[in-house]
Amino acid sequence: MSKGHTIPLLHFARLLLLRHNTAVTVFTTPANHPFVAEFLHGTAASIIVLPFHTADGIESTDQLPSMSLFYKFGNSTATMQPYFENALENEITIPRISFMVTDSFLWWTLQSATKFNVPRFAYFGMSCYSVCLSSEAVFSGILGGSQPDDELVTLTRFPWIKLCKNDFEAEFRNSEPKSDAYEFNMNVISAIGGSYGMLVNSFYELEHVFVDHSNKEYSPKSWCVGPFCLPQYTPNIHLIRGEKPRWIEWLDEKLKEKGSVLYVAFGSQAEISDEQLIEMAKGLEESMVNFLWVIRKAEWALPDGFEERVQNRGIVVREWVDQREILMHESIEGFLSHCGWNSVLESICAGVPILAWPMMAEQHLNARMVDEEIKIGLRVETCDGSVRGFVKSEGLRKSVKELMEGEKGREGRKKVTELADIAKNAVQEGGSSCSTLDLLLQEICTHHKELPPLSNLETIPSNNNI
Repeated sequence: MSKGHTIPLLHFARLLLLRHNTAVTVFTTPANHPFVAEFLHGTAASIIVLPFHTADGIESTDQLPSMSLFYKFGNSTATMQPYFENALENEITIPRISFMVTDSFLWWTLQSATKFNVPRFAYFGMSCYSVCLSSEAVFSGILGGSQPDDELVTLTRFPWIKLCKNDFEAEFRNSEPKSDAYEFNMNVISAIGGSYGMLVNSFYELEHVFVDHSNKEYSPKSWCVGPFCLPQYTPNIHLIRGEKPRWIEWLDEKLKEKGSVLYVAFGSQAEISDEQLIEMAKGLEESMVNFLWVIRKAEWALPDGFEERVQNRGIVVREWVDQREILMHESIEGFLSHCGWNSVLESICAGVPILAWPMMAEQHLNARMVDEEIKIGLRVETCDGSVRGFVKSEGLRKSVKELMEGEKGREGRKKVTELADIAKNAVQEGGSSCSTLDLLLQEICTHHKELPPLSNLETIPSNNNI
């Protein structure tokens, strides 16, 4: 229950409804229901709301006062299991379920799927590249090795790749068996292993080496059927004069001036110190490039007078924005990003190179992919060269200038433009992702026909739709 996980799953629900003869039911919680309902407005999707009782009333990770509370929150979602199973058993308005797709963090849904003999696909929200590198780091002992945290170690199975301990979060390097983090991660990993498949928001051509490796070495099978958002993107959605958000109007003005713009966004959950925030603002100001900076944390206070000083070439937005719409705008020529997987994919689909500044989770692996593997951008320059080091204004200024005006930026822009075309072809009829989704549905339909009826749903008329 995090926007970065919810949105791609809702995109996938819409993808099924748009491309196939399907019946889709989405489960959510009371506080998340308005967002889900708005996202699915105009579709035939059904929405079922499950009670979720927490002491603090928080139902989404972007409401957590600190991400240190994430694992406690993640474990608490299991309280929904009886309500979920009751809905599966008694909600006669939905047809016989052929399969379910649930976020991997909702590990307990595998138990429900098994109980009702329904195949479960786990959605992990990561690339096959990151999954393979994480697994290899465990198998090769990198995480528990005696080397310094920033010392690079060559991967045996991928000898062109080097990783360090700091590419992974602390709880994976120093796991405590009785901690909330250990319990949660073990439940998630076990449930993935017992699932029918893994649904991957990616396309085969982007990371074929790692897709093939994953399906050869790991279980369950990974199905690359993305990018989920691409088939549904409609450019120029603000057709009526005066309806454009102010930031789109600002981008339009920059386009008229033939000015390129750097888009800056770090998601809704990045935790950045006041000291780092000051250096970030100073670096953007000194870079002299046009920029649109989306800030989603109310507590992020910018230096006094910053917005006034940069008003002719910079805009700060604190509202919720349609990131795809911004990235697809013709004026956007670069993306300073935390490298969440959704952001990486959206940047690829828009043909925009990335300046990677990873913050948490698997974002450091995504940053390596961007910079070293698919070469669609570069990483910010830290003051000590470490992957989690402090970034001073001078280092950010240099990195921004290189992305927007330098050789590496031009190379990244050329490469990402090529990948954007490949991504578009992947989701079209006959493309790799479209064909993979067809195969998935054919396989699951065959599996569905072989299933015995659910005890309490035997009276429901047969329905061969998904």
